[in-house]
Amino acid sequence: MHEDSYTLPLIGDVAPKFIANTTNGQIHFPDDFVGRWVVLFSHPMDFTPVCTTEFLSFQSLMQEFQKLNTSLIGLSVGGISSHLAWFRSIYNEIDFKDWKNVEITFPVIADMDLNVSKLYGMIHPNTSDTKTVRAVFIIDPHGIIRTILYYPQTVGRNIREILRILIALQTNDACGLSTPADWIPGEPVIEPSPKTAKEMQKHAKAKNKNEQTWYLTFRDLPESKLYEKIKKKN
Repeated sequence: MHEDSYTLPLIGDVAPKFIANTTNGQIHFPDDFVGRWVVLFSHPMDFTPVCTTEFLSFQSLMQEFQKLNTSLIGLSVGGISSHLAWFRSIYNEIDFKDWKNVEITFPVIADMDLNVSKLYGMIHPNTSDTKTVRAVFIIDPHGIIRTILYYPQTVGRNIREILRILIALQTNDACGLSTPADWIPGEPVIEPSPKTAKEMQKHAKAKNKNEQTWYLTFRDLPESKLYEKIKKKN
């Protein structure tokens, strides 16, 4: 065990509040984002290779996140000047997966004092006391933490997987349905299992070609209908 202790928010907790300077100006979190989903993600430091590829991938999917009523907020321990210089380097010098001359538009927090990093448990002391791990927090429009992911510094995140998780969460909120392993939008979803004997009896009498057993029943949910329900909910 490390002698220092750090806050570790959990799924279902209210997202801790903070005020921070970002590359897009000061933010009051989560007050400035009420009514929107947020993906808050940390990077170990500026001008690092893995982080650079992740920034490009997040930016490439920016419109997909925006369609889902979702804001992206990055965090790195560098200052604003360092962040902006890094952005300029990405724009002028990097060509990754045919992404080049990419302008980073989502805000990135300057967390030089590590206040936000420690508040959200992004510092894992046995890895580093001064650099964050690759943390991801998906926070809903009510300011509740719905998903937490941690990656080591050497492993780049799958940004499409983060988008998939977001869609799955919004599917549950909009339809009351769960998603099976390896689910992608357009594939069958899972109906809630019966919670009482009466519900189980009713379920047993119902005819459903997607029923595997009383506790596992699939329902078709076409992608177009799914996004229609999500848009209505958002």
